[in-house]
Amino acid sequence: MTIHVHEQVHRPRVSDQGFDARTPKVRIYLMGKEYQVPNVLTIMAAIEYAGYRLVRGCGCRAGFCGACSTIYRKTDDYKLYSALACQTLVEEGMYLVQIPFVPAVKSLYDMEEITLTDNVILRYYPEIARCVSCNTCTRSCPQGIRVMDYIQASLRGNIARAAHLSFDCIQCGLCSSRCPADIKHYHVGQLVRRVYETRIAPKSPHLARRIEELDSGVYDEEMNRLMTSSLSELKQRYESRKIEPVSED
Repeated sequence: MTIHVHEQVHRPRVSDQGFDARTPKVRIYLMGKEYQVPNVLTIMAAIEYAGYRLVRGCGCRAGFCGACSTIYRKTDDYKLYSALACQTLVEEGMYLVQIPFVPAVKSLYDMEEITLTDNVILRYYPEIARCVSCNTCTRSCPQGIRVMDYIQASLRGNIARAAHLSFDCIQCGLCSSRCPADIKHYHVGQLVRRVYETRIAPKSPHLARRIEELDSGVYDEEMNRLMTSSLSELKQRYESRKIEPVSED
């Protein structure tokens, strides 16, 4: 998540948009500057309440989910905490630092050339052998994912278990930012899920049928209509959509 740091945007505050101004406030610190914000706001909403503009990066702000990684401390607390700004409420005395991405190097590979072996993940991410089972990665995960367990499963060649345990990862990178062994956990998780899907998981008949429909042009007319619709038309279609029931087959 990138914050516009050169100047604050003069926009109506949350309290001017139907927000209850009587709600208790807490102190937070952005760019080292103190702000008073309602205690019911998420970190992301509090940043906007303070007048900063979220330029790019966040999934709910036309970017990528997982890009609102946040590191923070509290007054008189020596610990560093990690969270996602979109789902964490502000607390009194938060000192916030936003991280748009974690600079973890991703290994290059061609899925067509990968052979399923017990050490396939170790081949592309040998650093997983350095895991000391400290569990810092798991404690850092804002999703509560058992990160250390899927790294250990990857090391043992248990691709199915690693893929299952890492399924909810949104690639925020907070696990890697705290790892003393410099493991790129979320890139490892991405690879095990790809290997599982292409080499182990049974093929889905639903997906095969949908691909056939796409190739035959069944949805071409509908897609063209969507691509030429105005923003107001798209919003209306979204709000009036019908949720399809879950198929039994």
